[in-house]
Amino acid sequence: MPVTVVRFNLVAPGAAPAALSARYRAALEMAAYADERGISTVQTEEHHGADDNWLPSPFAFAGAVFGATRRIAVTVSAVIGPLHDPLRLAEEIAVLDLLSGGRLVTVAGIGYRPEEYALFDVDFRRRGRLQDELLETLLKAWSGEEFTYRGRTVRLTPRPFTDPHPLLLVGGSSKAAARRAARLGLPFFPSAHLPELESYYKEKLAEYGTEGWVMMPAAETPLLHIAEDPDRAWAEYGEHFLHEARTYASWQSGRIRSVVKSAATTVQELRAEGVYRILSPQECVALGADSLVLHPLAGGMPVEEGWRSLRLFAERVLPVLEDRAAR
Repeated sequence: MPVTVVRFNLVAPGAAPAALSARYRAALEMAAYADERGISTVQTEEHHGADDNWLPSPFAFAGAVFGATRRIAVTVSAVIGPLHDPLRLAEEIAVLDLLSGGRLVTVAGIGYRPEEYALFDVDFRRRGRLQDELLETLLKAWSGEEFTYRGRTVRLTPRPFTDPHPLLLVGGSSKAAARRAARLGLPFFPSAHLPELESYYKEKLAEYGTEGWVMMPAAETPLLHIAEDPDRAWAEYGEHFLHEARTYASWQSGRIRSVVKSAATTVQELRAEGVYRILSPQECVALGADSLVLHPLAGGMPVEEGWRSLRLFAERVLPVLEDRAAR
């Protein structure tokens, strides 16, 4: 049975507060529906100061999802670690871990947009050192024991639900990220299919004498939308996918490697590229992927179309996959 994911970043170009509020509430209703239907994970993320209202507070959103669901996991992929106060973030994650009974997964990255660092008056050049401090502080804080933090002795309560600590992965596409994960004995989450980086991480595990594992995207991990008539859906809604693809492309330099990186400049190019795909239920079943990432509200997609996609996935794709898995 593939891992099934519903992704939300709540992008809505030009949306007024009332429309954004309706969109946020719809996302929670979708998360509850996904939970009832047995979808594995809600995935969300963090970006700041974006003109199109990209979600800046993934942990607040995760808390709302946990309040509306009972089983589904929430993956924050990724939190921009150096933009957060380490002690406050340790507390936030501990509370969410307790609230959810261990359903929170946090991928800690360092980001790639200097504008976000400038917004919070954080030195972009120090992001590696800040990330080291953040990760080390989280692990110490969750132990419930006293530790030294910036020259002071501190202890945080309450302890998280998950033992020894909430699931924390180090994200990134660089050797520095792989070394950081290996040194701390944390799992590594490459931002793209990078087998050579996985090998480097495993070498570093052996060198540091630590243990860890890799959660790496497949060579192709498309973002999916399900429609009865994909041609019609591309014609009517392709601009929403193109908006997100172009936004990502404007943020990512040549050094950034990402599973959702696109070079498309038109809807036609985007469709041919395959990073975003609109599939019929039958085509989705036939995809044969290890993970299926549904993106029902991509790029400001109308809420009613997002619901159509999610319901088709839950009613026409999942039952077939579950039947196959049971054989």
